[in-house]
Amino acid sequence: MATPTHTTPLVFSLLIFSFLYASTLISSASAAAGATSPAASFVRDSCRATTFPAVCFQSLSTYAASINKNPKQLVLTALSVSVDRAESTKTFVAKLTRFRGLKPREKSALKDCLEEVSDSVERLSKSVRELKNMGTARGPEYIWHMSNLQTWISAALTDESTCTDGFSGRAVNGRIKSSIRARMTNVAQVTSNALALCNKYGGK
Repeated sequence: MATPTHTTPLVFSLLIFSFLYASTLISSASAAAGATSPAASFVRDSCRATTFPAVCFQSLSTYAASINKNPKQLVLTALSVSVDRAESTKTFVAKLTRFRGLKPREKSALKDCLEEVSDSVERLSKSVRELKNMGTARGPEYIWHMSNLQTWISAALTDESTCTDGFSGRAVNGRIKSSIRARMTNVAQVTSNALALCNKYGGK
């Protein structure tokens, strides 16, 4: 009787790896080609005004064609990305609150964080609506709209920071703390970038 072999799983794994590697190369090539377009160059140049330019370009370059070198559309897209990231984090935190075996300190920190992230989502969503409703406002009306935007985005950034602060110290589980901080750091970075782009647009 022939000795059974275990090459099939290995071959299958190699095929999967080869496919993923090829997909990565294709995606990288496409991204590199897109990064040289005028629309992508506009995004890259605009992102230089932000605190996290690499994160800014990475999160917005995909939308370069729809932004189409339009400063207002750039800010709107940056805000929309912030809303999406904040919404995703809100869902993640909500799931964590339902975990069994959480310590009282962990439950409290997660509950507080969920409230802060929810507030952040609300304020960022209001900012998106405000920008859309600005139309072609000029003069005092324009300044009023921009003031609302800057106030709400800044408040959202504070909410995100407050959530992260709630996981300081050793009383909170390391894995929970690292997971929350990783997500909140990214949300805070894209929100900070959106605020910087908003400030730049407001000073036009």
